[in-house]
Amino acid sequence: MGGRFALKLRISRRDSGPLLGYSAHEPRSHPNEIPAMNITAKPEEVGLSTTRLNRIRPWLRSYIDSGKLPGAIVLVARQGQVAFVHTDGNRDIERDQLMTADTIFRIYSMTKPITSVAVMMLYERGEFQLDHPIADYIPELGGLEVIVSGSGDDVRTEPARRPITIHHLLTHTSGLTYSVFSDSALGQLYRDHRTDFALDDGPLREVVGRLAGIPLAFQPGTRWNYGVSTDVLGRLVEVISGQPLDEFFSEQILSPLAMHDSSFTITPDRLDRLAALYGYTDGDRMSLLENTESTRLLDKVSTFSGGAGLLSTMADYYRFAEMLRGKGELDGVRLLGRKTVDYMTTNHLPGDLASMGQPVFSETRYDGIGFGLGFSVMLDPAQAQVIGTPGEYAWGGMASTAFWVDPTEDMVVILLTQLMPSSSYPLRRELRVLTYQALIE
Repeated sequence: MGGRFALKLRISRRDSGPLLGYSAHEPRSHPNEIPAMNITAKPEEVGLSTTRLNRIRPWLRSYIDSGKLPGAIVLVARQGQVAFVHTDGNRDIERDQLMTADTIFRIYSMTKPITSVAVMMLYERGEFQLDHPIADYIPELGGLEVIVSGSGDDVRTEPARRPITIHHLLTHTSGLTYSVFSDSALGQLYRDHRTDFALDDGPLREVVGRLAGIPLAFQPGTRWNYGVSTDVLGRLVEVISGQPLDEFFSEQILSPLAMHDSSFTITPDRLDRLAALYGYTDGDRMSLLENTESTRLLDKVSTFSGGAGLLSTMADYYRFAEMLRGKGELDGVRLLGRKTVDYMTTNHLPGDLASMGQPVFSETRYDGIGFGLGFSVMLDPAQAQVIGTPGEYAWGGMASTAFWVDPTEDMVVILLTQLMPSSSYPLRRELRVLTYQALIE
C-alpha cells in the first residue's frame, strides 16, 4: 500500500532474554531515553563504526520529538554479535510509560515468516510438495471462482483456471487479498464475511470456510498481491499437524528458540509491558488506537492469525532472525535444514514484484525486489534505489515494525515500534541507509 494516508481513528480504552539487558551506568541523552542496552561486541570488532551507528540516535529522536512516533527500539547485529541497540521514547504516552527492552509489541505481518517456517518444517518431514493444490488438504478451497467485474452482491466471476497450490500461498500469488487492498466489491465481501483473520473472527477452520465462498482477486499464479494467503497456511499447519496453530508454534518453534514472550495472547502479568498502539493522522501526528489497559489480547482472541497475530519482543524476534541467519539453527536447536532456508530466501517469482503488478508496497518501491517463501528478497539495489545487498531478505508489520537478514554482510537489523500504517513514514528505507553506511569492513 503506497504513500501516506490518514486513518479514521477510534480511540478505545476498553478494549529479556540473555541476549539483551540493561546497562544502568549509561547516561541518558534525553529525559525520555532508556539507558542503552548491553551489546555483545563493540561495533568495530564486527566491522561497524560506532560513530556512524550513532547516527541512528538523532534520527529516531527527531521522529519522537516531532510527535510522529511514540518510541522505538533498533537493533543492529553482525556475525552473530549485537553491536548496537537503541531504545528511546515511550511505549505508552498517555500512561507515561517509557519504552524498555522487554516491551511487548504487536508484530502483525512479521508473524508471516514464522508461519512460513512452520510450513517448511512440515515440508521437510515429507508431508506435502509445494506444487500440491491446497484443496488436497483443505477441500473447501477447491473449485474457486475469480472475480471479473461488478460491485456489491452483483459481481461476475469465472472459474479459476488452475488450483491454488501451497507454493502460490507462500509466494502471495494465490489470488487471495485483504479487504483494505482490494477493490470495493471484493473488499466488501471480505468485510461482510469477516475473512481478514482479525483476532475475533473465529477459529481458522471457520474463517477459511467462509473464505471459500469469496471469489479470488485474480487467476492464481498470474500476479503478486498481499493478502490472507499466510493465514490459510496457518490452517494447513493445523490440518497436517493435528494441533491448533498456537500449540504448534509454542511446541515446535517458540519454546525451542526460547522465545518466551511471543504468543497470540497476553497473560495478565505481562500486560503492563504491552506497547500502546498509535495511528497516523493528518498533519504528521498520531493518535491513540489502543492502550496498554486493553483486555482484547487477554481473553478475546479466537483467531490464531498466521498472517498477523503474534506479539513479541526485541529479544525474542532477534532469536528468530538469528535462527534464519544460522541457516535454520540457533544455540544447538535446528528447526530447518540449510538448503531449506536457502530455498525459502531465493526469489520464486519470474521477475521482480513490480513486474508482477506491485510497483510499490507500504512506503517501499518494489522494482528490483523479488519474493521467496515468506520473505521479500533483494535482487538489485540499483533498481530498488536503496542501498542493500542482493540476496538480503526481509519483511515488516503493519505497525511500522521491520527486520532484515543480510547473508553476505552477515547482518541482522530489527526495528520495533507501534504506529499504523507502515506507510506513514519511510522508516525502513531510512534505517537501511543508516545501518549500511555504518559498515567499514
